[in-house]
Amino acid sequence: MSVDFSTIVSAAPFLLTGLWFTIQITLVGVGGGIVLGSLLAVARLSRNRFISGLATAYVNVMRSIPLILVIFWIFFLVPWAIGWLVNGGRPVAVGATLTIFITFILFEAAYYAEIVRAGFRSISTGQYEACEALGLPKFHAYVYILFPQAIRNVLPILLTQTIILCQDTSPVYVISATDLLGAASKIAQRDGRLVEMYLTVGVVYFLFSYTASQFVKSLQSRLAYGGR
Repeated sequence: MSVDFSTIVSAAPFLLTGLWFTIQITLVGVGGGIVLGSLLAVARLSRNRFISGLATAYVNVMRSIPLILVIFWIFFLVPWAIGWLVNGGRPVAVGATLTIFITFILFEAAYYAEIVRAGFRSISTGQYEACEALGLPKFHAYVYILFPQAIRNVLPILLTQTIILCQDTSPVYVISATDLLGAASKIAQRDGRLVEMYLTVGVVYFLFSYTASQFVKSLQSRLAYGGR
């Protein structure tokens, strides 16, 4: 079997479209995941056992289920559930893109929640006591004082999870979404160029992951020396 890498040039526009969608998934997953994950982290630290229990159950369930299964659940079950509630039992079209965005926000939030919770726990109790002594509302205390410190303490871990998230985008092709791997798979099957396409995808993921991991290492060194 001959290997023809010139096919990568002709396939580049389609691959770039898939790469852009992969970037979109990563950005949405990170942004929504950190926001929802932070709320879950605060809920887990709550003194209210009911709220803490619900948040803990959500985190444990999501972290115990494969991502691809969550994708299938939302893609196939959510349209039926919404249809049953608002459309007389007829499924509502959700679409692959919206399914993927919702899935990654809900799924990644469970992982970001544990990271942010670790950040909150790394803050000295004196900070919490100072907020109470000043009479700050909890919302203001968390948003303006505690949350920035927590994020700084766990920033390298957050970035590492973001690298993992980007790598985890690859299963979305199972619902015919055209991410980087999905684009490469379609071209590979159409032109019979599996080796070239999958090798290209592997190189792209490697370059991103390696570059990002080196940045994380550099950031860890800077934080270890007080941000100098």
